[in-house]
Amino acid sequence: MTATCLANRAVIRLSPQDEAEDVRAFLQGLVTNDVAGALPCWAALLSPQGKVLFDFLIWADGADLLIDCEADQADALVRRLSLYRLRRKIGIAPDPELGVHWQVGEGPSPDPRLSALGQRWLGTPDGENAEDQWLAHRLSHGVCEGRAELADLLWLECNAAELNGVSFTKGCYVGQENTARMNWRQKVNRRLVVLPLATSDPARQRAAYPDLGLAVDHRRVEDIRPEWLPDWLQQA
Repeated sequence: MTATCLANRAVIRLSPQDEAEDVRAFLQGLVTNDVAGALPCWAALLSPQGKVLFDFLIWADGADLLIDCEADQADALVRRLSLYRLRRKIGIAPDPELGVHWQVGEGPSPDPRLSALGQRWLGTPDGENAEDQWLAHRLSHGVCEGRAELADLLWLECNAAELNGVSFTKGCYVGQENTARMNWRQKVNRRLVVLPLATSDPARQRAAYPDLGLAVDHRRVEDIRPEWLPDWLQQA
């Protein structure tokens, strides 16, 4: 069987509990990307200061929205979204009937961040685990994700603009002010970069992957060597 299941991912379902409720409108005012348009998309929920709390992919399922997130952060994300729900009649809960799948190569469901990341889809949570293959493939393309790599950083420092993780035209969301200001000033002083573990700076290191010989560092732009930049970031 081809390995496709990402066992370290979970799916959260947001569903209207009343005909008058609009789940897209609810999430639109919270996350960095435009969920009123085509989905899936990559987005984040930020602190009011514009720092990353959670990153995830958002999928449509009729009137519902599905959030593809880190499994060990799913409960925390449900609690955070529930705080913003207030008295709105919207169900927010993990969906154990769905899992996240990935496979390298071209096809009908490319990852919305970068087509080179391969195909991504939701389905029944079974099959051989592809978590290790996904990690190696993702890092080989210089793409960062998850709490260990992104948490508490400014969203644009995570290369969100270059990876289609933010809309600058959708209107307000939590943390929008600092994000929009950085974009308007065209001033991103630091960035996440995937580099050889031997060249990683322990003081700037966010995550290390000894088996792959790679690390994720949060470096000042002027300290990033050209050879560390993936093609998509060089072009941007």
